[in-house]
Amino acid sequence: MTGRVLDALFAPRGIAVVGASRDASKLGAALARSVAGFPGYVGLVSARRPDPAGGLYGSVAEAAEHGPVDLALLCVPAPGCVDAVTEAAKAGARAAVVYGGGFAEAGPEGERYQRDLADVVERTGIRLLGPNTSGFLTSGLTASFVPGAADVPDGRIAVVAASGGVNHALAFLLSEAGHGVSLAVGLGNGLDVTAEDVLDHLADDPHTTAVALHIESVADGRRLTDAVARLAATRPVVALVVGRHDIGAFAASHTGALATSWRTTRAALAQAGAVLVDDERALVDAVGALSLVRLPATADPGVGVVTAQAGPGLLLLDQLRGRRAAVPELAENTRRALAAVLPPLTYQANPVDTGRPGPGFAAVLRAVAADGAVDLIAGYALHEPGAFDLVEAVAAAGDGVPLLLGVGGAGDGVRRVRRALLDRGVPVAGDPHGLAAMTGALLADARARSRTTADAAPVAPTRLDVGPGPWDEDQAKTLLDRLGVPTMPRRACADRTEAHRALAELPGPVAVKLLDASVLHKTEIGGVRLGVRTPEELDAALDDIEAAGARLTRRQPHIQRFLVETMAPSGIDLVVGARRDPVFGPVVLVGLGGTTAEALADVSIRLAPLGVAEAAAMPGDLAGHALLDGWRGGPVLDRTALGETVTALGALLAARPELAEIEINPLRLTAQGLVALDAVCIAAEPEVVTDGRTHQ
Repeated sequence: MTGRVLDALFAPRGIAVVGASRDASKLGAALARSVAGFPGYVGLVSARRPDPAGGLYGSVAEAAEHGPVDLALLCVPAPGCVDAVTEAAKAGARAAVVYGGGFAEAGPEGERYQRDLADVVERTGIRLLGPNTSGFLTSGLTASFVPGAADVPDGRIAVVAASGGVNHALAFLLSEAGHGVSLAVGLGNGLDVTAEDVLDHLADDPHTTAVALHIESVADGRRLTDAVARLAATRPVVALVVGRHDIGAFAASHTGALATSWRTTRAALAQAGAVLVDDERALVDAVGALSLVRLPATADPGVGVVTAQAGPGLLLLDQLRGRRAAVPELAENTRRALAAVLPPLTYQANPVDTGRPGPGFAAVLRAVAADGAVDLIAGYALHEPGAFDLVEAVAAAGDGVPLLLGVGGAGDGVRRVRRALLDRGVPVAGDPHGLAAMTGALLADARARSRTTADAAPVAPTRLDVGPGPWDEDQAKTLLDRLGVPTMPRRACADRTEAHRALAELPGPVAVKLLDASVLHKTEIGGVRLGVRTPEELDAALDDIEAAGARLTRRQPHIQRFLVETMAPSGIDLVVGARRDPVFGPVVLVGLGGTTAEALADVSIRLAPLGVAEAAAMPGDLAGHALLDGWRGGPVLDRTALGETVTALGALLAARPELAEIEINPLRLTAQGLVALDAVCIAAEPEVVTDGRTHQ
């Protein structure tokens, strides 16, 4: 459901308020007051106390006799909503909003009401927002009962929020920041109209230049990312995802433990082109800036920092460094131009400290903007009208590279300056933190579009047959061998005699492991012994491993199998995995690995299948990425080789539904390259067909 399908909801010719009341304290009365300024037809409906002479009709059908009713706004209790929506659809309404609660969020009885409501939607084709929502705001129509909603001005920014409360909170914050909204909608329970529907609607909206997206949960991950990708191609999308401290049920592998729904949702949205933020204030700063300015698609835009006061400038620079912003040193000719304007003791290489602001501020902005390494300027100044006029300085600086400003101060004078800058198309914040959030958003958006325009075609689906599971470590590594992933020489041994033969034939020293497909984390149960060199050490290792296996599996020690494998060189351990996410489908993960992977949780996630270039960029997301670039003489990661491994795992999982997860942990980075030290394959749960339906 794309494009203008939702016009009946957001741009109706006429509306009916069902459950309207003359009691000012009632929800229906509050909503009737909110829509009073709507320029189209408004019909008020009260089945209990109709008064046709006073404009209060007994049914939607009766109201529709006096004007077109495209949209029905329902302020009735949950038990009455099914009949009310059915009646509205029969009277010609093509959309409805159900404001009241008491549905799926309220227990079994409410779930039944919601199912019945869904049946009406399916049967009639009416589009339904809610239930359990506070409605929406758009130009000319405040379909909300929240006090103050009508005071939010029209503007360029759309808000799509899972929660009606968050929708209004963001709309109010945007208003306080000097912005207005083109649409602000709270989805509530999302029975019919979803975030994806609204995003597709906004893709055709000429009044919207940026979108703020608030996500609490995701039902169809690929549909969401497809909608975001389509929209982000023409308008920036800034996303706030709730659930950082997700501690839901983990899958058996480290990959499953690390790829929580919060991390996966954020990664998927970023891959689709959205800018991610961590809180609602950053969301307002970011989307406000992007509604006015959008950089060209650039992999690493350069930021020129200009500050009228050194302290706030240092705060700004520190935060920009934390966002991995490029703050390049200015060219020699730029510094000569600055030296002609600024006092000699000021810092002029970037950031540029003007000392106390003065009449030369415009010349400083012009000089920095002209530098070839600068793609945008982030400037900060306290409001000092006695020293210089900031608005005049910006005007005099002319139209160079995009300019973002932080203006500190209090009072009406500051508010007037900020308003004047916004009117000139200059994004403005009140402090260095907000300015850094705005700058970071523009950089993230430019980088995202640079990635999507690069050649990142997914690899062709693999035709590799994985065979029947379950798979032990040797079988999993055999699969890696066939994918081209390096492993160490090894032997699967059925007994001690074969283990001793392997010790004699393999380059030593060796690792000795319990070989059992049911044991995924062998180290945790004492199923691994390292650095074994002699037959005596091997016997001692086998004794320990047999005992560990017997304790875990309750089997007799003599039937245990072993894996004897040449020890790998030292290096840096990574975890690389692919898993079938229940919402997003196949995803891949790269992180710092080994036995501490879950504790560090320093990971990068992408949807699969994906191209080698996209996969090769994943280590750049890691906080510990410097460890992979020759840290203190250590090995240097071949990112293309890693990308090939990641894409191979993702393509395999995407092509083989019998696999739920495949993981390499650790994948060790050595001086000789990457080598898989351990591997796990987990089978998908078998499908069961009952009553004609397929279940997992």
